[in-house]
Amino acid sequence: MAGRLRGKVCVITGAGSGMGREAAILFTEEGASVCVADVDGAAMMDATASRYGGIDVLYNNAGISPGDDASVLETSVEAWDRVQAVNTKGVFLCCKHGIPHLLDRGGGSVINVASFVAIVGAATSQISYTASKGAVLSMTRELAVQFARERVRVNALCPGPVETPLLLAIFGDDPAALERRRTHWPTGRLAKPREVVNGALFLASDESSYVTGTTFLVDGGLTAAYVTPE
Repeated sequence: MAGRLRGKVCVITGAGSGMGREAAILFTEEGASVCVADVDGAAMMDATASRYGGIDVLYNNAGISPGDDASVLETSVEAWDRVQAVNTKGVFLCCKHGIPHLLDRGGGSVINVASFVAIVGAATSQISYTASKGAVLSMTRELAVQFARERVRVNALCPGPVETPLLLAIFGDDPAALERRRTHWPTGRLAKPREVVNGALFLASDESSYVTGTTFLVDGGLTAAYVTPE
């Protein structure tokens, strides 16, 4: 089904590595004109629209999870602010400056990357990251309702643990931390970036024309699990 994004202009943030990079490759293979960036997403919107004549898809993927993010009892205000500035404010700014371009095209698709941690809690807390992804999820629902009749679809892509440099760096020095979490994964493994990005491809394409306001989970069954296989 090559060509599922033929003729579409897509903006992808956080495309330097991991899922963002994989999305840029896949979306290009599917016929899209893709603009990628890691910083200054607001200026990127105008530059993209000027070069390609408009924007059809916003893939707001950029996010951080710093090493000093921990329990609410231990996380500093500085760490909290740093994560919110990227993960929450970044999505806000991309939507604020990007959605007007989608409206100019008569509609389009916004994909905000949240996370499975916006759905479930964890004793291995990363409170700043978790709160930021919960905010992205709530923001997505409100935008979906606000712009539904203007043919702008807004969905939250919620990956489970993914084999990205960001996550591997967290687990790299602590195999026990990986094993503790892996017990709760029904599949017993991390997702490959392409497995998550395939979900984003569906949301970006016209195949999802009646899909908006969703919590689109690509988590290998993690949020459905109670007792996992031995």
